[in-house]
Amino acid sequence: MLNPQSLNCFKAGKDWGFLVKTLLKFIALEITLDKHASNQASVKIKLNEADYQPKVDAKLKDYAKKAAIKGFRPGKAPLSMVKNMYGISLLVDEINAILGEALNSYLKEQTFKILGDPLPVEKADDSIDWKTQKDFEFEYKIGFVDNISLSLDSKIEGTNYSIKVDDKLINETLDNLKNQYGKSSNPETSQAGDNIYGELKSEDGALTQTLALPTSKLSKKLAEKFIGISSGAVIEFDSKSVKKDEWSDAFGLEKEPKGNFTFTVKNINRTETAEMNQEFFDKIFGPEAVKTEEEFINKVKETLQGSYDRESKVFTEEELKKVLTENTKIDLPVEFLKEWLLRANEGKVTSEDVENEFPIYANQLTWSLISNHIAKENSVQAEHEEVIEKTKEMIREQFASSGLGMQMEASMDMFVDNYLKGNEGQNYMNMLTSVQNDKVMSLIKEKIKLKENNSVLMNSRNF
Repeated sequence: MLNPQSLNCFKAGKDWGFLVKTLLKFIALEITLDKHASNQASVKIKLNEADYQPKVDAKLKDYAKKAAIKGFRPGKAPLSMVKNMYGISLLVDEINAILGEALNSYLKEQTFKILGDPLPVEKADDSIDWKTQKDFEFEYKIGFVDNISLSLDSKIEGTNYSIKVDDKLINETLDNLKNQYGKSSNPETSQAGDNIYGELKSEDGALTQTLALPTSKLSKKLAEKFIGISSGAVIEFDSKSVKKDEWSDAFGLEKEPKGNFTFTVKNINRTETAEMNQEFFDKIFGPEAVKTEEEFINKVKETLQGSYDRESKVFTEEELKKVLTENTKIDLPVEFLKEWLLRANEGKVTSEDVENEFPIYANQLTWSLISNHIAKENSVQAEHEEVIEKTKEMIREQFASSGLGMQMEASMDMFVDNYLKGNEGQNYMNMLTSVQNDKVMSLIKEKIKLKENNSVLMNSRNF
């Protein structure tokens, strides 16, 4: 995957403080901007000797006081020798520092929004002579968006999707849980619903595979061949007696084989349905979380509904992002961004990778710009306390079925602190962005015209 240093717009660096502001006042750099497209431009910076030499000389003198050069006591080497040895290196470092500070400060003053990072323009036929050259000119390519026009009102229509958990879904889930947590045994003779462990072979020898065959997933006619058998039995059948879906669902084969087959039974596994008792309740939700069958069923329903509420929320918001993206015209500097992505991920991605993944990246970047615009226009901001609470919710969800309960809550502050400090602080920034996105999405739902779409989900789900 592309790694464009997240999707954030170019950040022009930290506040360099009084020293940098003072320095830039005295460095009268010549900076020019050439907008050669609605979303791309070049920035040229010219330096003359007065812009950089005083700082280079000061650094040379300071370095000479500390330099340990063979044949001289520390700090006693002639300045000319130090300059000859380290002058160009210090010159390059100083010019790079001046360029970085000047470019950052200049771009911060612009009204348009910079995307990616400025890209130095490399001129193969115009190499720099660091020994003799006094005046320098550097050029950078930039990509930007000039303005974003979006009005959040009832003219924009979206859909709020929700999923209703019905009785059929609850009953199917209960059956799955009772089967999943039932007691296993290895009877001598098989019966309907058993799992038969053995070796499948084709007559021509092209296929040999050991597998566990769930008889519940076989057609009634084929399943009869696997009922009333014992370990060591050899069942013969041909491909015509196997339905197309059975090869994948029951036998676990991606391709549908042809011909005659044998299945040699090695073991039989039977799972007895678990009883609805305290032991069963504790396995699902933790010790003493529920105590009666009614409480258990309600907890299952609550858990299912919570899970589908989260999924429907994600789906709703992804659809709303598409709606907002379609209603907002943002002209991205496509060629610039492709070049920047390739340079920023040099060695990790190819031009083909960038081309293939760019549409996804462009959609994500467009939404990021829209979200940040809405946040700025409506003074939406994530607060530290909100980050803490969202992190707690995330941790509670992760440990929901662990049964830790009070022990986890007692150590919650430690869990939160450890998580937010992880990944060199990036976890905190990600959570901060997540909180802001939640607040932006809530604002969008308030402002636009939102119709409800209630669906009934009929598929069961394992816990």
